[in-house]
Amino acid sequence: MKLKLIFLLVFGLCFSSLSVHGSNNFSNDSLDTFLQDFAFKALVVRHRPLTGALYKASLPSNLSGMDVSIARIRSRTLWTRGANLSSFHIPSKTVPFPHVIRLAIVYQNLGNWSSHYYKIPGYSLITSVVGFMVFDASDTKATSLRNINLDTMGNPVSVHFPNLKFPDGMNSDSVKCVAFSINGTIHFSDMILPNVCYTSEQGHFSIVVGVKRKQMMRPWYPWVIGVVIGFAALVLTVYFGLVFIRLVKTKRIQAMERQADEGVIFDNRWVGSSKIPSAAVTRTQPVLENGGFP
Repeated sequence: MKLKLIFLLVFGLCFSSLSVHGSNNFSNDSLDTFLQDFAFKALVVRHRPLTGALYKASLPSNLSGMDVSIARIRSRTLWTRGANLSSFHIPSKTVPFPHVIRLAIVYQNLGNWSSHYYKIPGYSLITSVVGFMVFDASDTKATSLRNINLDTMGNPVSVHFPNLKFPDGMNSDSVKCVAFSINGTIHFSDMILPNVCYTSEQGHFSIVVGVKRKQMMRPWYPWVIGVVIGFAALVLTVYFGLVFIRLVKTKRIQAMERQADEGVIFDNRWVGSSKIPSAAVTRTQPVLENGGFP
């Protein structure tokens, strides 16, 4: 029996260690589920959680920098007062659908993990990604909570970013509010009030600024050097081409002269002490003026 308990304890520790160390490789959906589990545990460990109180979840050390909290609210309270949940303000006259007696709102602030899980081509995040999800909390004994929606009766939920710092040379006119919906779509909107964005749906939110690609000015001197080198190469090519043609012609003329000299062969005769060439046969016979041969 003791061996069995030891085995189960070791197995449980190994499993929890694997789940914690592998959490950095989560997708957005699996990360939400992972964080929601910790938020639900923060609510369950309290015997009687206070209505509207925000309870902070304890996250693994490898996710330090994130902030996850949960609050349980009555639907009646949400209708009469609304709710202030850290960065979010849900207006009054809001009802959950389908209707539930109590609802739980999970708040997320991804902190320095924001750009790791949420990226938009051509834009850069200048604030942390924050989000909220709404669940049915009527059954306190339920092992998992059912996701529900909110109907704000046309009044938007405000998202506040108190620590917003604009990049150098930028102001509120050059930034956009961005909403990452649950279904994966991305919506942009203008910032009407400083540091405040608005939404009518639950999801994740941030403020972004467009990234301008700086065109690097290429120096002019490589082009000049290339033109000079190309012109010099052209001149040298023409010069050596002319020299080669003249050399070929010269060799051809010398070969023709040599062949002409070697085409007629003369016999050599000694005249006195000198050796001079002489023709072996006289080609034209001499003829006297009277028509006779000599």
